[in-house]
Amino acid sequence: MNEVMISIDKISKVYKMGDEIINALKSVTLEIHKNEYVALMGPSGSGKSTLMNILGCLDSPTQGTYILNGIDVSMMSDGDLAEVRNKQIGFVFQTFNLLPRLSALDNVALPLVYAGFSKQNRQEKAIEAMQKVGLADRMNHKPNELSGGQRQRVAIARALVNDPAIILADEPTGNLDTKTSVEIMGIFERIHNAGNTVILVTHEPDIADHAHRIVKLRDGLIEADFQNEHIIKVDDPEHHYKVKGI
Repeated sequence: MNEVMISIDKISKVYKMGDEIINALKSVTLEIHKNEYVALMGPSGSGKSTLMNILGCLDSPTQGTYILNGIDVSMMSDGDLAEVRNKQIGFVFQTFNLLPRLSALDNVALPLVYAGFSKQNRQEKAIEAMQKVGLADRMNHKPNELSGGQRQRVAIARALVNDPAIILADEPTGNLDTKTSVEIMGIFERIHNAGNTVILVTHEPDIADHAHRIVKLRDGLIEADFQNEHIIKVDDPEHHYKVKGI
């Protein structure tokens, strides 16, 4: 088995909402290995978004430890978390989060500005990322000149541009039609085949079915954790695996 990329041990998260105390996560323990493709599933209020925020270093646990790629990030300051986040994690969101006045290429290059790359390096890496998602001919288009699927491809390219260890996708097909959703999930499969660890957060079973392992949460606890029996290996240079029936 590949090396452990993520190890969380007895993670809890407690929120105070006025007088009410909400136990969003209750002593969750989980390991994710390098180059795994995992879906976090669960209904609203199950704790999956809280878990995603902690895994993505957007939030810290109330209790427990989180080791990310050999670094203990459990109790880091916000500044240190931001640095780890920039180097280790690429985010893809349901709402794309693109800046409307920038071209697709400049949107993709944005994380590299914060990482201190030279303008030429930013340009080269952003072009390469755009090519990976099949948008080499749309680099100079603004987001409002692109379809929903193309905008999500730009967002995926932006997530890839820093060569992160982990791609974290939060409901990445939530705003897309079925055909476009399947195309976007095909891109995640190629990203996984290229060696990335992919973590997908979704409440949709047909989207979770693209992942190789499914972790189900309910009421702040892991309810089930299993390998996806619908994934089969195929002899195809583009796609090493596919979902049965697709």
